[in-house]
Amino acid sequence: MESKLSKLCLQWLYIAGILILLLIGLTVVNTAAFGLDKIARMYGENIAALPGYEDLVRLLVSCIALMFFPWAQAQRGHVAVDFFAEHFSLGIQKKLDLFWLFCTLIVVVFLAIAMCFGILESYHSGTVTTTLEWSEWPFYIPGILSLILWSVVLFFQIFFHKGEKLNG
Repeated sequence: MESKLSKLCLQWLYIAGILILLLIGLTVVNTAAFGLDKIARMYGENIAALPGYEDLVRLLVSCIALMFFPWAQAQRGHVAVDFFAEHFSLGIQKKLDLFWLFCTLIVVVFLAIAMCFGILESYHSGTVTTTLEWSEWPFYIPGILSLILWSVVLFFQIFFHKGEKLNG
């Protein structure tokens, strides 16, 4: 089970990486179009940039941002600033770490629930992007899935690994 969870987190990370590469490619094309437009204007012509580029970037970044957290959590790849904790015994440090993992779990579950309400509101109100006029609600799905996956990783770390990274 745990190795499957770890693999799922890694595959989710790969999907985020592919989306980032797509975003980079779109940004290069859009930037090139702006540059070519400057040159074309000297000859009385126009080259249009990608219509709806800003909409797509906003939607993709909202997906990608949360997709990295499950793998980072599984590997305990977060930043922890412990000014005071390093002076405590290892037992107290471990208890503090578990406490903060539990607090993170509560926040992540809260965010997942809030995003579920957000997707319902977006779906029922028919919210669409400004230029592309795409429905926004489907772009909540990767974020919700990321938060669920992240919370499962946290659950395993708290209750089965006592704060250590996942095996597998």
